Amino acid sequence: MIMNQFLILSAFLFCVGVYGVLARRNGVLVLMSVELMLNGVNLNLIAFSARLHAVSGQVFALFIITIAAAEVGVGLAIVLLIYRNLRSPDLDGVDQLKG
Repeated sequence: MIMNQFLILSAFLFCVGVYGVLARRNGVLVLMSVELMLNGVNLNLIAFSARLHAVSGQVFALFIITIAAAEVGVGLAIVLLIYRNLRSPDLDGVDQLKG
């Protein structure tokens, strides 16, 4: 496939992720949108790595995948604590939790 197609798909994934972070109020959907953004970046890194015949882009993509897994674990724990306290996964009510 042509590299332009990978870059367009990567940009589309990243833009959908940005829209999801900015427009959604549900904590789980915001985390899914962040994952879409990270996958768009991974696709971009791997496309350039394949084009330049270098391994560094693939190594960075592996690091991003491990960081994304840790982010999901911590993010879901935070969303569960918000749900436990507010009985809603809505992120607008988080400012009520201030001490």
